[in-house]
Amino acid sequence: MPKYVGAVDQGTTGTRFMVFDHGGGVVASAYAEHKQITPEPGWVEHDPMEVWRNTQQVTKKALSSAKLKASDLAAIGITNQRETAVVWDRKTGEPIHNAIVWQDTRTRQLCEKLIDAGVEPLVKQRTGLVVATYFSGPKVSWMLDKVKGARKRAENGELAFGTMDSWVIWWLTGGPNGGVHITDYTNASRTMLMDLRKLDWDDELLGKLGVPRAMLPEIRPSSDPETYGMTRADGPVGGEVPVAADLGDQQAAVFGQTCYNVGEAKNTYGTGNFLLLNTGTKPVPSKSGLLTTPAYGLGKGKAVYALEGSIAVTGAAIQWLRDNLGLIKNAPECDRLAEQVEDSGGAYFVPAFSGLFAPHWDMYARGALVGLTGYVDKRHIARATLESICYQSRDVADAMEKDSGVKLTTLKADGGATKSEPLMQLQADILGTPVVRPTVNETTALGAAYGAGLATGFWANLDELRKNWKADKTWEPRWSKDQRESGYANWQRAVQRTRDWVQRDASPAKTRSRKTAAKPASRRAKK
Repeated sequence: MPKYVGAVDQGTTGTRFMVFDHGGGVVASAYAEHKQITPEPGWVEHDPMEVWRNTQQVTKKALSSAKLKASDLAAIGITNQRETAVVWDRKTGEPIHNAIVWQDTRTRQLCEKLIDAGVEPLVKQRTGLVVATYFSGPKVSWMLDKVKGARKRAENGELAFGTMDSWVIWWLTGGPNGGVHITDYTNASRTMLMDLRKLDWDDELLGKLGVPRAMLPEIRPSSDPETYGMTRADGPVGGEVPVAADLGDQQAAVFGQTCYNVGEAKNTYGTGNFLLLNTGTKPVPSKSGLLTTPAYGLGKGKAVYALEGSIAVTGAAIQWLRDNLGLIKNAPECDRLAEQVEDSGGAYFVPAFSGLFAPHWDMYARGALVGLTGYVDKRHIARATLESICYQSRDVADAMEKDSGVKLTTLKADGGATKSEPLMQLQADILGTPVVRPTVNETTALGAAYGAGLATGFWANLDELRKNWKADKTWEPRWSKDQRESGYANWQRAVQRTRDWVQRDASPAKTRSRKTAAKPASRRAKK
């Protein structure tokens, strides 16, 4: 009998393969970063072939490090950065363009046209989303318009579209040689093209965005006992293993954090932050700037829904201090600097590099560092950066309370940035709520593994998964109510300074010529 379950975690900055035992413990892990391609201001791309090469590399490395074979794995689950869109040739596997990443803002004018045409109420009602550059649908439409001949090829069924889960699963199950073209409820819901209640593609929205149904993947449950397909013996796993789960990264974290009851919530701290609250088997519309989204779907059972607050730039702001400003050499240095001061010296940093996501949804906002005096130095800026992550989460938590009537009593935190002790303490202080970190911090990969193991009988039920969850550390609030509310009021003033910065009639960053855009994203990777 297989003793383990594997998971591919394809994220914004890199790809990880992890192996878990029956207790949810980590047996093996390997990680590889991929390049962030920024050809124009506001544009962010990934090379899909680099992502696939890295997926193969980390899978082989993790299995080899633990001396494991395909026969040791009961199943594999997939989790991924959501909204990032890739379009490829079904016969060759060649992408027609680099993947357009969720942070990318090039589709601003297209989104403006949809809003001006009165499409947003339909989008909200059918999909639970707003019209925003964040989502996949406009990105696909852009590629079909800009890459020569792409629209006709898509209509003829020659091209396939998917978020990164679809891309990885297609290659794992054979690629051009019989690869399975599927996605799940959670990823399909991030396209602006899926009916939230029917859990199927919406023909009216496909027409509004000009996306042919012939290029779309089949939508399947997030954890599927029928499984999606088998890995190939000549692939990175080295044998046939069922691929049985597929969840967008934030929903995978909900599953890994065992938020299976109505009212349970988690906040993931990564490139961005994502706070999700389980609302049960009926979608709850938001009136406070949140998104309504599937949390997961198990086999033939009813889908479970969530309210979500998506924040574009949190951990990425720390990377910006390092890579763009050179203020720090690494993320731990940001912590060390921030701990040297008692406050931010009156400075507030709003990292609206891609506009503001929830609950504001202002694609015209841009980043600002306000409240500067000659007293402020890099220690205060480091502290203001950590505080910005926590204040943005407060924005979302307050909106969630308004929509659901549920006040958070404890916040389950996960993701790479939860390693920062100063950040976690500030989050408890700014929310006025205890923050708890689990022993297994990579809950996105764990959630995908749980889904795959549940589908194949490796775990019997949700109660068995709940027993695996254990707290590592809890941070209690230290700030007084006056300190908390005064700081938050100043934060809200800072946010207002960033609003509507981009002129609405201004042209976005120049687009590349059709000739340039039509070039293959990369040479085809060897299998």
